[in-house]
Amino acid sequence: MPGALDGIKILEFTQIIAGPFGGMMLSDMGADVIKVEPLQGEPWRLARQFIPGESKTYMSLNRGKRSLPLDLTKPEAMDIVRQMIPDIDVIIINARPDVPEKLGIDYETLAEINPRLIYCDNTAFGRNGPHAYRPGYDLIVQAMSGLMASEGKLVDGVPQVISSTAVADFATGIAIAWGVCAALFVRERTGKGQKIDTNLLGTALGVQTGSFMEVAAFDAESRQEFTTTLSALREGGATYTEMDEQYRSILSPWRGGNIYYRTYAAKDGVFAVACLSDHLRKRVADILGIDDPRFRPGWDAFDEQAIAEGEALVPVVEDLFKQRTVDEWLNDFDEVGVPAGPVCFVPELLDDPQVTANNLVVDLEHSLAGSVRMVGPMISMSDTPLEAQGASPALGEHTDEILSALGFQPDAIQKLRDDGVTK
Repeated sequence: MPGALDGIKILEFTQIIAGPFGGMMLSDMGADVIKVEPLQGEPWRLARQFIPGESKTYMSLNRGKRSLPLDLTKPEAMDIVRQMIPDIDVIIINARPDVPEKLGIDYETLAEINPRLIYCDNTAFGRNGPHAYRPGYDLIVQAMSGLMASEGKLVDGVPQVISSTAVADFATGIAIAWGVCAALFVRERTGKGQKIDTNLLGTALGVQTGSFMEVAAFDAESRQEFTTTLSALREGGATYTEMDEQYRSILSPWRGGNIYYRTYAAKDGVFAVACLSDHLRKRVADILGIDDPRFRPGWDAFDEQAIAEGEALVPVVEDLFKQRTVDEWLNDFDEVGVPAGPVCFVPELLDDPQVTANNLVVDLEHSLAGSVRMVGPMISMSDTPLEAQGASPALGEHTDEILSALGFQPDAIQKLRDDGVTK
């Protein structure tokens, strides 16, 4: 059964994470995605290569696509792009705002050729404002969006990057796919294409929701107090640690004695428990056999005595959880419906029964690397199922196929290779 985007043709001018990830999700929905790369390949092909031109980072973000290397500075390459545009539905590009126009692949230029074109332009900071001209990666956006400061991880007085995943990049990839699908739906109703602007800063702020929100009646005064204090600290040469302490004190006060939403060491491993309601917390307290003062009538979450009593329970509960295995505790929690789960390492999950039962692992065959296992499509659809269309392409694997479809003869394709236009 064809995917939801069967018949949709996408031309990608992307690299690194956000654009490639967005394009890969659209490929999983059945779109035909052609990735235009520099002749040497995009940078992440070359990062920690395990065979020439192939890396896990590139392969994990570009499955199901076709590769067309082009030197876009050569007129012959731009002639190829212009020949393709009338049959293309979607363009995805991630670059500095000035790059598309310099190369002649900006929305205005390409939309003149194909008014039905949907053009998704991803930048670091958006197209307006004092930082619009800047290049930027996930690390920079984590810093500038408040994500890094909110994480609260300081080493030697310096905030640390959220390193387990490039949260701004991947969130933007989802936004790209979301925007493209919406624009395709609008085009079905109106017949018109349009331009979509996505940016890393916007998605980094978007995923923070409550943190990036001010209710005037409750927050304005404390925010003003913090920003005034912060300015004074900076002018006075205060350390970042001192600034962070003020942030946590004024805007993010810590409520001590948290035993219901955290990780614990058990006898044979580590697990997480997550209770966000009193009835769930009470079930944990009953399983542990503890007397938590926070369940007494009239308890005030911010009462100093109640907080102190709660803090005193922390080492008691930590010792209790160490007395039994992870599975034993999870069995008890399952019986009363308490959300809990083991702390896992990613390599374990390739064979995890919960992961495999939901088709979240796919096995693919790469033309150079051989057998590949990787995460599958993140959603499922009953009538238009998602499917990994294939492994990532080797550099130039589909050059002949794509150019032949445009009418180029074998000798003409070889001349383009000889002239350094393609590979």
